[in-house]
Amino acid sequence: MRRAIKGLVLAGVGTGLVLLSAHPALAQAVPAAPVPTPAPGGALTRAMNDISGTGAPMSLSLQILILMSLLTVLPSLILMMTSFTRIIIVLSLLRHALGLQQTPPNQVLVGLALFLSLFVMRPTIDQVNAQAFTPYGAGQISIEEAVGRSAKIFHVFMAKQTRESDLKLFAGLAEAPAFRSVEEVPFSILLPAFVTSELKTAFQIGFMIFLPFLIIDLVIASTLMSLGMMMLSPTIISMPFKLLLFVMVDGWALTMGSLASSFAT
Repeated sequence: MRRAIKGLVLAGVGTGLVLLSAHPALAQAVPAAPVPTPAPGGALTRAMNDISGTGAPMSLSLQILILMSLLTVLPSLILMMTSFTRIIIVLSLLRHALGLQQTPPNQVLVGLALFLSLFVMRPTIDQVNAQAFTPYGAGQISIEEAVGRSAKIFHVFMAKQTRESDLKLFAGLAEAPAFRSVEEVPFSILLPAFVTSELKTAFQIGFMIFLPFLIIDLVIASTLMSLGMMMLSPTIISMPFKLLLFVMVDGWALTMGSLASSFAT
């Protein structure tokens, strides 16, 4: 139900933006003498016009189709090209290490991962805004150049977080020639290498988080066995001790700070 409501809200917002910025396209539907219309000033409309390749406003249905397609791809871009993957995996492993099944709930973990990802990606987003979006909004560059500049900025961020061994792996699978520098690596190779590196780093951090809680579980289980309380679940006894340890060391602040500093942006 929530997903349906969220999809309707996004669709309504996207349709409203298109309707507000595509009034010249609506005017073309009525046969009339050609009347010069002022060039649209919004960045969204200029993007649609540039994509058409003719300079003329695109039809309303085609604009809605393109916008809905972009909204479909956007979650994948957030997952695959930012710090979100590493953060959400580490937070999920932390919840399992504490022995908690639904606390914090999934919505809270996703929200924490999203806002921490925005914090980590802020330098990259600021560069995209300064070098691509602002010049394009002022009409100084075309949509193609704006997209190219944004891609280069994200390419630099992803290359810094990608291991060289992963790059060599996917370059070998693609039978690509040797690259003289990281800047020459195409996105078709960099993206899977980046995701693989993020998964490996996330599980390494999760293993380090698991260790102290695993020791507590072993101590509690050994104590219960020595007392002959074999029918009592060690999880029930160990969970309060793990929560106490986590609160005493200020675990949330320590985890968030370690995750943010692990990207070294």
